[in-house]
Amino acid sequence: MLSLLLLIFAVVGLIAIARREAGAAPAAALPAILGVAGLVLDAEFVGVLLLITAAVIAVCGLPALRHGWLSPRLFAMFKKVAPRVSDTERTALEAGSVAWDGELFSGRPQWQRLLDFKDDGLSDEERAFIDHQCTVAAGMCNAWDIARERADLPPELWDYLKKERFFGMIIPKEYGGLGFSAKAQSAVLQKLAVNETLMSTVGVPNSLGPGELLLKYGTQEQKDHYLPRLADGREIPCFGLTGPRAGSDATSLPDVGIVCKQEIDGKEVLGLRLTFNKRWITLAPIATVVGLAFRMFDPDHLLGDTEDLGITCALVPRDTDGMEIGRRHHPIGSPFMNGPIRGKDVFVPLDTIIGGPEMAGEGWRMLIECLSVGRCITLPSGATGTGRYAIGWAGGFARIRRQFNVPVAEMEGIQEPLARLTAKAYIAQAAVYQTANTIDHGQAPAVPSTILKSQLTEFQRDILADAMDIHGGKAVTLGPRNYLGIGYSANPVAITVEGANIMTRNLMVFGQGAIRCHPYVLEELAAKDADDAKAFDRAFFRHAGLIFGNAARALTMGLGIGKPSCPFDEVARPYAQDVARLSAGFSLCADAAMASLGAELKQREMLSARLGDVLSNLYLVSMVIKQWHEGDKVEGEAELMHYACRFLLNRAETAFVEVFDNLPNRALGKTLKVLVMPLGRRWARPHDDLARSIARAVSTDSALRKKLLVGAWDSNDQVQDNPVARYNALLETQDRAEVLYRQINKAYSKGKLPVQALHPEERLEAALEEGLISEEDADFMRKREAEVLDMLSVDDFAFDAFVTDKEKMNHHNVTA
Repeated sequence: MLSLLLLIFAVVGLIAIARREAGAAPAAALPAILGVAGLVLDAEFVGVLLLITAAVIAVCGLPALRHGWLSPRLFAMFKKVAPRVSDTERTALEAGSVAWDGELFSGRPQWQRLLDFKDDGLSDEERAFIDHQCTVAAGMCNAWDIARERADLPPELWDYLKKERFFGMIIPKEYGGLGFSAKAQSAVLQKLAVNETLMSTVGVPNSLGPGELLLKYGTQEQKDHYLPRLADGREIPCFGLTGPRAGSDATSLPDVGIVCKQEIDGKEVLGLRLTFNKRWITLAPIATVVGLAFRMFDPDHLLGDTEDLGITCALVPRDTDGMEIGRRHHPIGSPFMNGPIRGKDVFVPLDTIIGGPEMAGEGWRMLIECLSVGRCITLPSGATGTGRYAIGWAGGFARIRRQFNVPVAEMEGIQEPLARLTAKAYIAQAAVYQTANTIDHGQAPAVPSTILKSQLTEFQRDILADAMDIHGGKAVTLGPRNYLGIGYSANPVAITVEGANIMTRNLMVFGQGAIRCHPYVLEELAAKDADDAKAFDRAFFRHAGLIFGNAARALTMGLGIGKPSCPFDEVARPYAQDVARLSAGFSLCADAAMASLGAELKQREMLSARLGDVLSNLYLVSMVIKQWHEGDKVEGEAELMHYACRFLLNRAETAFVEVFDNLPNRALGKTLKVLVMPLGRRWARPHDDLARSIARAVSTDSALRKKLLVGAWDSNDQVQDNPVARYNALLETQDRAEVLYRQINKAYSKGKLPVQALHPEERLEAALEEGLISEEDADFMRKREAEVLDMLSVDDFAFDAFVTDKEKMNHHNVTA
């Protein structure tokens, strides 16, 4: 019995020491003390075993003992198996900053660090712009006219966008821009997401492009000339990066700039001879200034000894001789301006390089640093705005659309997708807002940008698919009345651009995060490159302590022991505690995958993607928790909070299981499963009761629906029709109408109304004639039914409306 007690004390004590990452000294001292006690108390075998354990820990863990024999051998082995990091990869890894993503990688997230990013909200000026200018711009959009009739925004809207400096949101006020915060930029794009062409047109100049590059790297002369002109729309920018052979792998671009001299107006000018072929360039057909990325070479050594200077960015005016620009691509579903740019032997002076000649070869770093912010804003904001409008449209439609004498919003088959799309929109709102808030605090979130871009645009795809299913025939019939179909067809653009989601999920989220966000891996690689054995020893053994600590934390928290304290209420606390548990498991699995696969992990893209899925879901649920913690709660929001968190944690656990099942080392996979999920999976999919509650709330005039639609274009005082405003107006009187529906339908079922009164309008008039309802109620229902029928109707066209070549039209022997 004594021997067993000593062993139990040793195991429990070592686990407690590991949880705290207290170091090798206490870890060696505990079994040493218990071993001595065993010898004294006649438990010789266990005593000797514990003393051997203490000796092994001391020899391997204490710096004074391990430096002479263990550390050099580990360093030599590490140098052989560690993945080689290329210069371009290193640039990407060093770009941006690490904040909450680093906490999740640590396995011991400190929630206060996330809460320290205080939310100061939007300024009065920003709110006024969103309430007025954005409302006016949204109200000038007719989706059918833009997408099918003019393939462009109307001229008056272009003029308004320029006049109100929509293209200068990121440009400081001293240069004539708006100088908006990241949160305000996001809010603007979310409101403009009512039309995907409008959102893209405004979003791109305020994301990756000449404006942001000039702000961060431009010479003062370049800033003074271009920024005021970009802010007020005198200059329309585009940025040429991708081409036929350089898409997601942007570093492979074959476009070149050769340093040379050319005579201009009798003077010899040092410059670049550019040859390029760019495609998929947003705003290119109408751009007046082109940001261009190319590989720069100096074969004649006019600038120095280096021949290959690397990727460089320059600003090239549209009217430069040899520039071929103006043709258009036809993006699926949306006619935003997008097209190719070509040039052969186009000469530009050397001072067209952004930042001047001294920034030659710095283009990849410039692009990566800008992308780390831009990816957080433009496309995630568009996806979030789309989710907001989908709630307004789908919730309203589901309530006014009646089948089997009830609103389809009361049918569980509709409630499930309606709740699902609402939860994804809610998650997106929290993630975009809170990440933008970190940018406003000076962060450049590189890894979160990949999470938001890939996850939220996938949410957008799912949200639109669910909204389409809820609308049925209303949404699959294109025309001016269809507010959903064009955006649905355009969604693949968001999936593909700014880093295709397949590449982002499989290569970037975990691939970049595993090195950039890990507490020690970057230090270890730096020590390898510098051949610094002491630095390696320091980082490696701290890393080892982290591994043991995460194993102990994952196991004990998985058994329900030692839940961390969290500064949240009873709604959010269980989810925050489980984020901590799964964070420890994630960090442990990440280390296990890197240690067991080494450089091969780069090629194990499916495994890397699943580890990235764990990180992505933990990040998203963290954003939801923070939003809940800081926001004003409304009735029904707790159910949505529960649904969102359980949905994300269920996805995280699913990704964990797929990691365990697909690790090549099966013994390792099974061991990790026991450590991370000792009692099995904890989170099931959200309960049906939550789905029912959410669906009813967003399909009625509830506080939750109103909160979720804050920031959407919901006014009906503009020139163009606004379906959200019309649905809101109908929902405001839904309770009164529902009473009358039931009253009239009950009378019909009892035979009190003529059997041939099949239309609601006919039953209404019959009920009035029978004295079952008042004239006031009848007048109310006449107006309502007219509005409902108009919202349910679809468009039809002339027989030859869609035929572009009338000579090819087949009349089918039908006469008009």
